[in-house]
Amino acid sequence: MKTYLLLVLGGLLNLMAVSDGRATHVRAGEITTRRISSNSLTYEITLTVYFDIRPGPNGGQGAARAQNDVSFCFGAGQQTRRVPRIDAESRNINAYTSINIYRTTYTYSGPGTYEISCTITNRNDGTRNIPSSVRTSFKLRTTIVVNADLGLNSTPVLLNPPLDSARVGQKWCHNPAAFDADGDSLAYRLYTPSGRIEETDQSPCNPVFVAGYSDPSTIGANRVNEAGTGPATLTVNPITGDVCWDAPAEVGQYNIAFIVEEWRDGVKIGEIVRDVQIIVTPSINKRPELKGPDAICVEAGTLIQQTITATDPDGNRLELTGFGGPFNKGPDNTPISLVPPPAATLTPAGLQNSPITGTFRWETNCVHVRDEPYDVVFRVIDYPSTGQTQLATLATFRIRVYAPRPQNLAARPAVDPAGRAIALSWSLYTCGNAAPPATAEMVIYRREGCATLTPDACATGLPAGSGYVEVGRVPIGQTTFTDNNRGTGLQRGVPYSYRIVVQYPRPGGGQSVVSEEACVNLPQQVPLITQVTVDTTDAVRGVVTVRWTRPLGIDPQDGAGPFQYRLFRTTGLDGTNFTPVATINTTLQPGMPDTVYTDRALNTGANAYRYRIEFYLTDPISGQLQRLDATENASSVRLAATGGMRRVQLSWQASTPWNNDNQVHRVYRSTSGPNGPFNRIAEVAVQGSNTYVFTDTGGDTYAADGVGTVTMSTDSQYCYRVETIGRYASPLPTTLLCNYSQGICVTPIDTTKPCAPVLAMDTLNCASLTDDAFCNQTTFANTVNWRTSATGTCDRNVAKYNLYYTPCAGDEPKLLTAIDAGTMTYRHENLTSMAGCYYITAVSRSGVESATSNRVCKDNCPVLKMPNVFTPNGDGKNDVFEPTRCPRFIESAELTIINRWGMNVYQVSSASSDVRLQWEGKTDRGQDLPGGLYYYQVKVKFRRLHCEAPPEVYKGWVEMLKETGGTN
Repeated sequence: MKTYLLLVLGGLLNLMAVSDGRATHVRAGEITTRRISSNSLTYEITLTVYFDIRPGPNGGQGAARAQNDVSFCFGAGQQTRRVPRIDAESRNINAYTSINIYRTTYTYSGPGTYEISCTITNRNDGTRNIPSSVRTSFKLRTTIVVNADLGLNSTPVLLNPPLDSARVGQKWCHNPAAFDADGDSLAYRLYTPSGRIEETDQSPCNPVFVAGYSDPSTIGANRVNEAGTGPATLTVNPITGDVCWDAPAEVGQYNIAFIVEEWRDGVKIGEIVRDVQIIVTPSINKRPELKGPDAICVEAGTLIQQTITATDPDGNRLELTGFGGPFNKGPDNTPISLVPPPAATLTPAGLQNSPITGTFRWETNCVHVRDEPYDVVFRVIDYPSTGQTQLATLATFRIRVYAPRPQNLAARPAVDPAGRAIALSWSLYTCGNAAPPATAEMVIYRREGCATLTPDACATGLPAGSGYVEVGRVPIGQTTFTDNNRGTGLQRGVPYSYRIVVQYPRPGGGQSVVSEEACVNLPQQVPLITQVTVDTTDAVRGVVTVRWTRPLGIDPQDGAGPFQYRLFRTTGLDGTNFTPVATINTTLQPGMPDTVYTDRALNTGANAYRYRIEFYLTDPISGQLQRLDATENASSVRLAATGGMRRVQLSWQASTPWNNDNQVHRVYRSTSGPNGPFNRIAEVAVQGSNTYVFTDTGGDTYAADGVGTVTMSTDSQYCYRVETIGRYASPLPTTLLCNYSQGICVTPIDTTKPCAPVLAMDTLNCASLTDDAFCNQTTFANTVNWRTSATGTCDRNVAKYNLYYTPCAGDEPKLLTAIDAGTMTYRHENLTSMAGCYYITAVSRSGVESATSNRVCKDNCPVLKMPNVFTPNGDGKNDVFEPTRCPRFIESAELTIINRWGMNVYQVSSASSDVRLQWEGKTDRGQDLPGGLYYYQVKVKFRRLHCEAPPEVYKGWVEMLKETGGTN
């Protein structure tokens, strides 16, 4: 992508000369960091600021030199530190800009996210888009994630200094030439500059946005872009970092800011702010034209030589420079170590007559490999006549360096104790003129079937959707690998394709181009299971037949006989607990019935069964049987059936070494039972991955054995089995493999609701009860009965009833019990109270529940009576004031005794489990009270149907008689 920048050189800006002695003349700056210790969280923190030192009565040279130190805040509280400039004097990087660098170290106490900030007291005076700019501080911030797991991480460095100025009506662009030494991903976004009015460099550490800041593209009367096709804009490319103002409308001094974000593995680990000042002039000079190379990708070890051309429409002399990590130069052109040598060069240097041709040259090697591209920014600047503004143009050149492909990959069958295996080998990995990092790895991938890949020229690794899966990693110096499928063994007779890729370590990362393919088969030296079919479906007498082939790669005449098959079985499609079933000795001679076994006495109705065969040969030295190998596991077909609305949904599965996909499976139906006889009703073309479905609505689409169409009825049962068709992958035998599932029976459902029952309950007549009814009774019972509705279009095929109950009328009843059809009454026993409500529903044989019946309720008949005289004389007769015999259904109560003067003299409360509202004629403290007339109040909560009802209050009087007198 091409970008354009403008640079001011002197003269025309006297109208903007700074007049306030407090101005610092800071044009731009940023804060960068790097961790410098592997043993502690110690970071080197660098502030880089650029000063405007244009000549004139108010020039900034003095301000730049006077800024001997700057206040740093490290984001750990409000602590600040004065940090001196690293050079004794401010250093000029051209005639109009100087650079001040301040550097310190700080050790963080623990991991976390920290915001580092620095403050310089004043900005330049007269900044058009910042009110009172001379009174507003210049404040920068950088955010870092401190975490030991990030290693010696550093923030990106910005290698292109912000020296360029703009011209009215022309597009201005800037690219910071950001480079991250760790190879982290970078992203860019605009930001509002920070600073406070009248802020000192000792102010708190929290940066705030500049008050009243304006987007510079909104300032001026004629705000249009350079092409005149739309309004002026200020944008940043989030990928390349090109910051462009298209185009300034008025002369003046402006400030903008943008953020460079640092990302690793999808997580943002830091961001830095660059604050930039743009000086816009009315120059008539035309900017030079620059043509840079297009983005490229190269294999490590490639010598990159690219041509850059530039011309100036005004015929001015030109200077071509370059910025970016490969040059190993900082923004002030001083040498720094960013990229392992050799560094890139750009020739020729210095002023040249227009047109000029430059050559970018970089000898890449293995240590330059990484995921992220290298960005190189080329900049050409013109040198016009005196009084004209210098203008510059930039072009970005992206370079991706990838690792070379591994060479000479080969694969062959291997003998491995852990199972069937393939041995891989390849040439020792080399890469250009430098060795790869010691922590790089060789990543091994495998897929079934040979495959031709034609990836893009710059594509590294394996393309998505190629079918390869990673099976292992080895150090970069290793040249062999044995694949035994992580100890489970590979399949014989299946072609396996292998490829390898070099993976460079994080954080930089990077991959090689994928190797050429190595494709190999394991010889077939063991039997193949060809059938696991259910012959009989029964809970105790089920039968499964297992068939297999003789070992295709074994010659019975080679002297390794006699041979032996050992058959093992486990329960379930994916069972692993195999137990021995049968041992079959064989000489592998044709015609012998040694490759079939009928497994009996199984519960085929409830279970699928899975089988494995181990093959043994005779060791010619010891004469003992020795296990050669084992087959892949193969299961029977498991069928499931679910009744639907006058239909049946079938689904079936099998776990087999052969493939049942892309074949026609057969569906059979019977009305006689799970073992038939069956009629084939459909042939299902199946795809997908080992799960197959069919819906039977009663039709029969297979006419060869007769058409047996049925009307699906909820009163009938239908039985099914399916026959799967499968095939082993080439080059194994191509015979179709047929296997039956177990038989299964099911009844369709009807969604019509059953008739709602009519419910009744025994009644309780409180008026007819005597005072001692239910005396001392602790448990109660309610009896309900119901009848079916006589009318309505509803399903009368009832399978059961659901009875619902709640003890409180205000609550929704909950399911109490399910009652078999034919029973029309229920006694609800062991209740602590007769209060409660019921309703009932009917449930059809299809599991459909009816609407609720009518709701019936019963309430208790509570009783509480108090006497009006008692004689506490200790004779054991009527000594206590308490309720008369058999209070009923009391949940809680409280008794209060009051004397004739209205004073409470005694109080007692009671729970329902202990209804003892007793007064023995004493005070609460146990002191005897005199005889006489007393008043009582009983507040009682009864167990009632309406559980939320408030307590009831009983009031009355009682006379306490004593032999000795006194007044109360």
